[in-house]
Amino acid sequence: MFDQTTQTGGEQPEARNAREWVKLLAAYRDPNTRRSVLELSVTLGAFVGLWGLAWWALSFSPFLAVFLSLINAGFLLRLFAIQHDCGHGSFFATRSVNDWTGRLLGVVTLTPYDVWKRTHSVHHNSTGNLGRRGMGDIHTKTVAEYKALSRFDRLVYRVYRNPVVLFGFGPAYLFFFQNRLPLGLTEHRQFWISAMVTNAVLGLWLLGVYMIGGWMPLLTIFVPSTLLAATLGMWLFYVQHQFETTHWEQDENWHMHEAALEGSSHYVMPPVLQWFSANIGIHHVHHLNSRIPFYRLTEVLDDHSALEDSNRMTIAESFQNARLHLWDEDSRTLVSFKEARLIINGQT
Repeated sequence: MFDQTTQTGGEQPEARNAREWVKLLAAYRDPNTRRSVLELSVTLGAFVGLWGLAWWALSFSPFLAVFLSLINAGFLLRLFAIQHDCGHGSFFATRSVNDWTGRLLGVVTLTPYDVWKRTHSVHHNSTGNLGRRGMGDIHTKTVAEYKALSRFDRLVYRVYRNPVVLFGFGPAYLFFFQNRLPLGLTEHRQFWISAMVTNAVLGLWLLGVYMIGGWMPLLTIFVPSTLLAATLGMWLFYVQHQFETTHWEQDENWHMHEAALEGSSHYVMPPVLQWFSANIGIHHVHHLNSRIPFYRLTEVLDDHSALEDSNRMTIAESFQNARLHLWDEDSRTLVSFKEARLIINGQT
């Protein structure tokens, strides 16, 4: 699918192990407050402005309102990426400023901040660990596990991994329904508070929109922008770790830094898409050191060509990943259901 260690000269990925990269990248951790405020102001200002413009357009053209809301999905996606950085404590130098910025953005992104922060932390601390799957990730079974399933359970897993479900129904369910409860963290009071307060403020915002403009602003502005942003976010999250030569290990052989470097992609996008996604495609660097602000990730690649070329994936190549569903521990690759069937039947 893509060459995991493509070389274009200069520093080689083999020249440093994952732990050495972690130490080296610590130099990029410090955020620039002015830059962070600028990034937030531009993104939030554009989001609010397009909301208002779409509402104005609704008075004479619902189709134009929908079109503007779909454009606004890009800014909503970027607000989620900023919330993501706040959760890692990388957007501002002060923890409280990060947390309160993240909580406020969580209302707009339909994502209770403290709940997401915890589940995403689990994701970072268990990515690629076969013994710690299930929270904050896209569930992936091994070929051996799939072989041991009943026909019904195989069907359930196949439905779950179907692109229509994963990128169609999945984002809508996740952001409109699942995020309303602190699933997996229901025993902890702070996460209930995070979810319920976010729900309450979100409900008041949507009620206000309805009281002023009725159902149309919700149906033509809120829903389309949220659904598209959620779908784009789900796709980005998928390709960041679901590719043919990704990294999975049993718990006893798993090491976080190696999993970060080898199991996270460098998703290469055109500059405009890279801007709207806040450089999240530079995901291998992010996983090596999650405290690096998103606007400094390109700085890392400029300084270290080895990371530029590691796990590099283009958009065209990424679409092939949607057909990969199972981890084969023997070949150490992600395989399709068709390839898994051949493996199970002993034909490879």
